[in-house]
Amino acid sequence: MLLAASGEDAKGASMKKKTLACAALVALGSITATAQVPTYTPLPGAAARATLPMDTMIQVTPVEEITSIKMKEGDSYMLQVAADVAQNGVVVIPRGAPVKGTITWRTGKGIGGKSAKFDMTFNSVTVQGRQFALKGKHRQEGKGNTVAALLGSMFVSGRSAIITSGQVLNAFTAEAIPVA
Repeated sequence: MLLAASGEDAKGASMKKKTLACAALVALGSITATAQVPTYTPLPGAAARATLPMDTMIQVTPVEEITSIKMKEGDSYMLQVAADVAQNGVVVIPRGAPVKGTITWRTGKGIGGKSAKFDMTFNSVTVQGRQFALKGKHRQEGKGNTVAALLGSMFVSGRSAIITSGQVLNAFTAEAIPVA
């Protein structure tokens, strides 16, 4: 009988330990759950206060072909945004937004197969009637006339530098742009 009583006491003690361990885990779980960082729920209109950060890449493309044939330094050209630029799922700069670029350096095509080259610097993008500064530069070079270069011909010139409509160039925001 003594064995039976001590066996029952052992079972009862074991059950009490298991019950206490479960209660401790449940309590610990509730403490852990309350100690977690609360989830962020944006307030209505919070998207309007967000901004597209400076140095965000924007893909742009010329509205019309840009060629070195008649251009000179200081000429301005219109480009447009090639793809929507979004921040946190909100489109900040829509596709088609106007972009202004300026020719900042140019060389003409020359004899012996030397092709024309030019640099276009990106100035600004217009979003909902407001202009925002851009930065970045793209160098376009004409395809060289390697046959003339190899032969050293003085009568064959290089090719013009051309940016075609649809060619994608990379510009960057020079300032933060607020979501409108």
